[in-house]
Amino acid sequence: MNVNQLIYRNLKKNIKNYFLYVFALIFSVALYFAFVTLQYDPSMDETSGSIKGAAAIRSASFLLFAMISIFLLYANTIFIKRRSKEIGLFQLIGMTKNKIFRILTAENFILYFGSVILGIFIGFSISKFILLVLFKITEVKRIATLHFSSEALIQTLIVFSLIYIFIMLMNYIFIKKHYILSLFHVISTTEAKVQKMSWLQMLIGVLGILLITTGYYISSKLFSGSFSTVNELFLTMIFILTSVIIGTYLFYKGSVSFISHLIRKKKNGYLSINEVLSLTSIMFRMKSNALLLTIITTVSALAISFLSLSYISYYSAEKNAQNNVAADFSIPNVQDAEIFKQKLTTNHIQYTEYQIDVIQVNINAEQIIETNLGELGIDPSLMSAPVISDLSIKNIDLAANETLLTGNDTLMFLSLKDAGSIQWIGQNDITPHEYIGFKNEYFISWYFTNGGPAAIVDELVFKQLKNDLNPEIQLPSFTHIGIHITEENDLEQANDIFKALGFNSNNAYDSRLEMMNDWKMNMGFLMFIVSFLGLTFLVTSGCILYFKQMGEGEDEKPNYTILRKLGYTQSDLLKGIRGKQIYNFGIPLIIGLLHSFFAVKSGWFFFGTELWTPMIIVMGIYTALYSIFGMLSVLYYKKVINDSL
Repeated sequence: MNVNQLIYRNLKKNIKNYFLYVFALIFSVALYFAFVTLQYDPSMDETSGSIKGAAAIRSASFLLFAMISIFLLYANTIFIKRRSKEIGLFQLIGMTKNKIFRILTAENFILYFGSVILGIFIGFSISKFILLVLFKITEVKRIATLHFSSEALIQTLIVFSLIYIFIMLMNYIFIKKHYILSLFHVISTTEAKVQKMSWLQMLIGVLGILLITTGYYISSKLFSGSFSTVNELFLTMIFILTSVIIGTYLFYKGSVSFISHLIRKKKNGYLSINEVLSLTSIMFRMKSNALLLTIITTVSALAISFLSLSYISYYSAEKNAQNNVAADFSIPNVQDAEIFKQKLTTNHIQYTEYQIDVIQVNINAEQIIETNLGELGIDPSLMSAPVISDLSIKNIDLAANETLLTGNDTLMFLSLKDAGSIQWIGQNDITPHEYIGFKNEYFISWYFTNGGPAAIVDELVFKQLKNDLNPEIQLPSFTHIGIHITEENDLEQANDIFKALGFNSNNAYDSRLEMMNDWKMNMGFLMFIVSFLGLTFLVTSGCILYFKQMGEGEDEKPNYTILRKLGYTQSDLLKGIRGKQIYNFGIPLIIGLLHSFFAVKSGWFFFGTELWTPMIIVMGIYTALYSIFGMLSVLYYKKVINDSL
């Protein structure tokens, strides 16, 4: 048998074990090529609006390259170790290490670049679909075209050629480092197994659970007002992150084995075959995989959290626009408002109008603000706030000494008391008032509030403050003019008129529809990139866990042979295998979902107005896709069990 025949036979024999690796490689190349193609697509500047699309994708493509590189190098490490006995046999029959390396290089070259070429073809085929998805998410009204980019092709080939060189370098070092005898013991030395539950491991298990629980609890209090300074918030965030990550590592290192040990002890050691195949295997395997599982869980939690937060922002675009623009159109200029209304009338668009006088007044709010604003350079005893009269707002009637705040009650780093004393500071006089609470409604536009709360006072007090204004803090306009379009079908036409008059280029003039579209475009583009990265990590991490199960399946094959000879059927063994995969894939998934849930829940209100629907959708999709790899692992074990006799 010559070398070419040997290479062909090895490829034919190993292709069954490599099929998911080949799939993941093709998938990674296709995603990368399609993603980089977007970078050179001429429509990207329009898609991203104010964000430079090509620049954002260039940054994301670097992260994509990093994830793919780590996955391929790690997968190669697993496979080269699985083939250590084969390499040892080659040396026993007289092959030199250099010749063995050339054989492996040739095999990898055929498999690797065959997958790369197929991946590029698939990536080009789906690039139009991906661009169409991007246009749909960002609501860009443009036709997606199939665009082939030679720059993307060259970049993809360079990137994956570099990865191939690193893979070959790893193989060369592996072959050179090991002698014949050591090659036959590589697998057995890489999997450390726990044979007995020690008190130290029990302590580690309990500590892991306590650290995770502590991190969760503190995260729930992060923006509740318990931490009043920026330094406290920063240090608390660092503590939460450290506590959860270390706790996760200790959880895999000891908690899982500890809990399994308690279950075994409760059963007095009398375990069914299903429990032997699932529970016992998890006890002895998970400790050696603690670091890998911690990384997978942490990055999964980050991916789910970022995707959930971006989807919350996208999902809440309409509500955010309503909060920031208190009418369909806000024009704080009487002359320009008249021009706009004339255009609406000319185009037979019906509308309603309201006006609210707004003044800027200094306020001493020390008694009602719990947050320490000094570190932000803000003096709570001398802040400015927009003030409007209760006569301008329906169903609100305040006493002469009462002040009601309205707007956004989830301001970052700002915690307000339910009641207290404040002072309005005019040019000459200081007026004491009672703060009676916060109303989460919006009556004037962002131009006047700049994202902060607005104050409502009694009409007589408003007139007094207006007569005692500090001219240095006043805005050019004193009037909020809100225009509502009567028929919703006319809103787009009215918005086109608004833009044609050049009002959309003025920060003081707001269109609710335009703000919603801009928000959806920016958040949709961000969500698209995060989804791309999250999907890539999902596939790569799922494949890594699958490859680990392949190795464990081969190691446990002799056990299945014994059990089959004792009379256990394939169905009996598969029940235990399913339980094992629920542990192997379910535990990292559940812990990752819990991490992301508490991370998102602690500060989701900074990103939008709706929590549960976006978060449940993201978590549901992630869980469904992740579960596919668990099912593939069960199918692989089914094959191992079939081959065990």
